[in-house]
Amino acid sequence: MPGTTTSSSVFFYAYVLLSLKDGEKYIGYTPDLKRRMEEHRQGRTFSTSYRLPVKLIYYEACLSEIDAKRRERYFKSTGGRRFLAKRLRNYFTKL
Repeated sequence: MPGTTTSSSVFFYAYVLLSLKDGEKYIGYTPDLKRRMEEHRQGRTFSTSYRLPVKLIYYEACLSEIDAKRRERYFKSTGGRRFLAKRLRNYFTKL
């Protein structure tokens, strides 16, 4: 079937990081969230290396890479940022 995955169920992740240095958010997607987080933490990612330390504050798992990319784009839009602000309201209230 087109667009289906194999039985190994590989996930793709859209995720949001919070820079503890400047309070800004970074939004991305990856097929391997654990590896990608390690890259961020070690400063091996240009876009976040100067904003360390970073903390994973939200992620969504998708069965399709296209869906994860689409979700990443949505999070970067005005509507997506509003969604995240509502979704993470309690988290940001604690800060």
